Amino acid sequence: MSEIDTLSLIIDHYVKLTQEQEKLGAPMFWIGIYVASVSFICSLSMAIDGFTGFRHRKLWFPCKFFTLNATSLTLLGIAMKLPLDLSGYMPNKWDQLAKLCSIVFMCATIGNFMPSLGPMDNKELLTNITALGILVITVAVNVFIQLYTGAIWAFKIEHTVVTSLMLLLFVIICFSALMIPISKQVVERKYREKHKMEEAQKTDEFSTVEKLKVNVKKYWMMAESGGPQFVMASSATCSASGAICFLTFLILVEAWIQQIFLVDFEGVAEPMTYRGTTSWILWTQSVGLVIGTIGPAFRWFTAISFKSSKKGIKGYCQNVFQVENYWIQMLVQWRERIFGLRIRSQVCKKIVHNTKNLILDICTRVQIVIVVASKTVRLLPIFLISIGLSCYSGCKPLKRKLFPKPTTSGNQGGSESGISAEVDFSRYVLQLEGDEELPKRILNNISNSANHLIQVAGKKQPKNLMELLEKFAGLKGASEFENGHVPHLHSSDKPNCWSLSLVTMTSIAIALPNIENDNVDQLLSRVGEGYLYIRHVEKSLDAKGDLVNMRNAADVVWLGVEIYRKWLDDDLGKMVLMGKTFGEILQTLSDVAKKREAEFKRQMSEDLEENRLKWPVKVIAANSMYEICQTILQEYQGGEEETYEKLFKQLSVIITDILCDCLTNLPHVIYMKCYCTAIEKREESVRQAARLLGETQEIMKILQQHQLIPSLHLDPAAASV
Repeated sequence: MSEIDTLSLIIDHYVKLTQEQEKLGAPMFWIGIYVASVSFICSLSMAIDGFTGFRHRKLWFPCKFFTLNATSLTLLGIAMKLPLDLSGYMPNKWDQLAKLCSIVFMCATIGNFMPSLGPMDNKELLTNITALGILVITVAVNVFIQLYTGAIWAFKIEHTVVTSLMLLLFVIICFSALMIPISKQVVERKYREKHKMEEAQKTDEFSTVEKLKVNVKKYWMMAESGGPQFVMASSATCSASGAICFLTFLILVEAWIQQIFLVDFEGVAEPMTYRGTTSWILWTQSVGLVIGTIGPAFRWFTAISFKSSKKGIKGYCQNVFQVENYWIQMLVQWRERIFGLRIRSQVCKKIVHNTKNLILDICTRVQIVIVVASKTVRLLPIFLISIGLSCYSGCKPLKRKLFPKPTTSGNQGGSESGISAEVDFSRYVLQLEGDEELPKRILNNISNSANHLIQVAGKKQPKNLMELLEKFAGLKGASEFENGHVPHLHSSDKPNCWSLSLVTMTSIAIALPNIENDNVDQLLSRVGEGYLYIRHVEKSLDAKGDLVNMRNAADVVWLGVEIYRKWLDDDLGKMVLMGKTFGEILQTLSDVAKKREAEFKRQMSEDLEENRLKWPVKVIAANSMYEICQTILQEYQGGEEETYEKLFKQLSVIITDILCDCLTNLPHVIYMKCYCTAIEKREESVRQAARLLGETQEIMKILQQHQLIPSLHLDPAAASV
């Protein structure tokens, strides 16, 4: 074989090998796109949290969309593809920077996770932190292996420092989790004390809408300041994590500058493993880093600088080396507990016990070091702000001389009403031991956020319902359409609920013939708006859930009436054709309901018949229709024949009376929503109370004009209970 033939075979073999490598490397392009897409999703989630924080002026940036959970950890595992890749050939200088960027991206996400630890219970904390630890340790081990083998040959110092800081962040988040259960207990105890104080001082809390607003603001202040995320974001360790995230970001900026401006950088220029998608990952994660560093950095700079702005650096230094009990109380409790394993040997038991105590003693010392170091890190922004405040104070006299302010009179704020201005909302701030008082700016932001919720909800007031309530004529409907003279179809112990009575009366009203469609549509729209608030009242007052089936029956009936003009699949228009007079129409509806009830009765057991609360929803709806029709028939007998228009108006008055009888409980329901025992749901509960107050404040004013007293019961027909 000649040299030419040999050379030809070598070339053919090289071409085939290159083609095979191209086929094997083809998926890497799509893998790179996938990693960039996942990084974009993480960045977008952090951006939404940041935007929400700025919008609501919560500069501690609570976590809502990007929290520590299985989903976010799965996305992070995909986003960490580059530093986890041990086999990929990445000689390109931008590939090396992309690996560093991914590690810094991981640090930023850990810093953003910190507030989300607050609402978790012990089991969730253990599960999520364990999963995060597996990911962090895996990334760190892979990076150190690549540094040792030379796979990472650029930015070695930066990779080492950033990876070490990532491990430090994980240690901080682990030890921060130890204070969460104890801090919740402390906040919960203070919350109950404040609530008892309010209960003792409450005399006429619901007399005016304005007093109800003040009450909502008080509980909003407690819910916000004592919220698990706020407590966690205000902690020293969370501030320290923000400082570390900001430092890693600066290291990446330094690497970018070095990459762009140093021309003697070694490396291959063309992209290799990921076919050019590495740059997409790099830019996506770099933008995400800019966004993700905002929250942690703001927690470092703003939260503590605001708290300590009054006392300055000297006042804060006195508290640096003081470690509060809630930081180490969990470790102390574990040390005092008996070890759970059953060990027969006394020697082994002693060794295990001593080992456990030794480990916990070490953890306690580490916790103390972390807390003291975190408080020390806080000194830097406090020091800078103290210098700034000193300069500003020194320039004030010169500013007054150069730019004299015109004298003003009157109330400059103008936003607080008389009653709100008299209340000191700082008394309702829930804080941990050693925390500085919140400055007036943060207190005003929290109070203004409650005002904003009420004002926004006030723009959504039910105008149609308010028009109906203006025609209120007294609480007669609730006691007239049902009474004890009508025998129940089965059980004599018959509770009732407003919503079922309301939808049943509405069904009868729209069943009347010769009524203009506009009047019917108007009644349905008014009842529809009121039905939503009735559901709020019933669900809040029915704490035991006894009337769940009755409320479900009302939902079934209302769905058919509002959309299809049907009652339990029976067309109301066809049913009224069977009767010529109002009495005949009522009798027809009563007979249909009784027939429906008899059909369902055949499938019911005797035990179920005696307990109306557990009846099927359609049986409850049929029973309600029968009793109401029979009651109206008794009132109608012997009376003069009236026009359908007049009967429609009379039924509308009864419907209005039912609504009024229920809605007089709105102040009590709002107060109940303000007080929530679950700390994780407390903020959302008070938020619902504020929205409900804003939407119904005009309704309550209408009811107050009629001098109604809140009827704190859940039965619109008390005589029939």
